[in-house]
Amino acid sequence: MALSDRIRILLIKRGNISEAELARRLGISPQNLNNKMKRDNFTEKDLTEIAAALDCTFTVSFKLNDTGEVI
Repeated sequence: MALSDRIRILLIKRGNISEAELARRLGISPQNLNNKMKRDNFTEKDLTEIAAALDCTFTVSFKLNDTGEVI
């Protein structure tokens, strides 16, 4: 699932927050956020800030397929 789809799910789960409201919380223009959502182009910093704005935690990890170990 694309990151932009996951963000849209979070917006709904957090009370049907609009993308424009998320952009306001992030201090960026709605157009800028819309462009990132269309291209599914987010930096790790963007995702951390989105998580903070939506009161959740963003984590990144790698899982080894053969052992199941999470790094």
